[in-house]
Amino acid sequence: MNSGLPRREFLRTGLNGFAALSLPSLLQLQAQAKQQTAERTAVILVWLRGGASHLETFDPKPNAPSDYRGPFSPISTNIPGIQIGELLPRLAQRAHEYTLVRSLSHTGGGHPAGSLQMLSGDPDAADKLTPKYPDWMSIANSMRKDESREIPNYIAVNPVDRYDSFTIAGPTYLGPGFGPFQITGDPSHPEFQVPNIGLSSDAQRETLQNRVSLRRGLDRLRDGLDQSGLMHSLGQFETQAMELLLSSKAREAFDLTREPQETRERYGMHRWGQQCLMARRLVEAGVDIITTEFDGPLCGRVANWDDHAVNHHVFDALQFRAPYFDQAVSALIEDVYARGLSKRVLVVVTGEFGRTPRISHVASSGGGVASSPAGTVQPGRDHWPRAGSMLFAGGGITTGNVIGATDAKGEDPISERVGPEDFLATIYHHLGIDIDQTIADFSGRPTPIIRSGKPIPGLI
Repeated sequence: MNSGLPRREFLRTGLNGFAALSLPSLLQLQAQAKQQTAERTAVILVWLRGGASHLETFDPKPNAPSDYRGPFSPISTNIPGIQIGELLPRLAQRAHEYTLVRSLSHTGGGHPAGSLQMLSGDPDAADKLTPKYPDWMSIANSMRKDESREIPNYIAVNPVDRYDSFTIAGPTYLGPGFGPFQITGDPSHPEFQVPNIGLSSDAQRETLQNRVSLRRGLDRLRDGLDQSGLMHSLGQFETQAMELLLSSKAREAFDLTREPQETRERYGMHRWGQQCLMARRLVEAGVDIITTEFDGPLCGRVANWDDHAVNHHVFDALQFRAPYFDQAVSALIEDVYARGLSKRVLVVVTGEFGRTPRISHVASSGGGVASSPAGTVQPGRDHWPRAGSMLFAGGGITTGNVIGATDAKGEDPISERVGPEDFLATIYHHLGIDIDQTIADFSGRPTPIIRSGKPIPGLI
């Protein structure tokens, strides 16, 4: 897949060249030629692992019965008629820069199934240990492959890849070379650094550059003998690692200390804030696909948004994590507009599903942050794939809007239902990727990148 094909060269291919191409290859070449004439777009996905309650965030229901309604009230945003949960005051003042989708609905009731539906469009309602289809991030990475890039085109800042023992995302039959470059650890920590990025010594760079030249010669010989593609994938990883060591641009992009302290504090000197700041720096450095997962200690005792009563006191948990979430996401959205990125960069905030509108009461399995001592009955909300909310900002979309609605209890969409493949089609549309394209699976059969779905009306 050569994404560097110039448009003129593509047009010169002629009828004889076209006759030798498969339909999937032809579609890919057409998409690549279009990308040469347009500004390169990007997506930042903020993933709420475990599934956030839509009722306490973006779809409050203050008039619902008491066994549905939580303790928090809605607050007005700076757009008349739009209200969100009171725990998100900063986002309430930036409603002119985003649009909410309140009608997400699907059938994946478990974390793995819900995540696979959202990230790869797998329609199966059953949980799987590993994905059947590649996620949209890996597909976009493969469609936009460019060997001349100094920085990987798909970077995961705290990767979206697993839920406990389940793998919820991955390149599957595209091959491991199209997975993400992963950044782990806490970027707010004073000692944080991304290992193996950029060499400071000119002598070290010259020595490594000579090794890279020699290695590429050996790679050409090796690739000619490789029938499985495994060695080619390994070569991609090795080449990427060596190029990152040579790249001063990469070293600068990952270095948060280059940001003014005032900016870092605006995002929040905590893990989620600095993850979002790094995401913004990476899109400015030219990265197209960035994911960042919000989980860990900032979520509470069980380190995710899975607010069953056995895990968390749902309302204490939301109140604990909301300030970090509100600060990080609002700062990211603010910068996307303030720094001239609002057409090129689409920011998406979602998890795998919403939470049950009816509040449950179950004994806690253990005490800790946002959870009462073991055995104490506390409120919770369980899995609810039938309804959820998403936030979209930037990407040239019309903002200050709400798309879709749920019923008075927040149980089901009553207008403009949005499914996972509509969500994926919207992302592909922004990235300039034809949703009718196919890619070859493990057996070589052409497989659609999505099986149904259209970009969400009102967002494009």
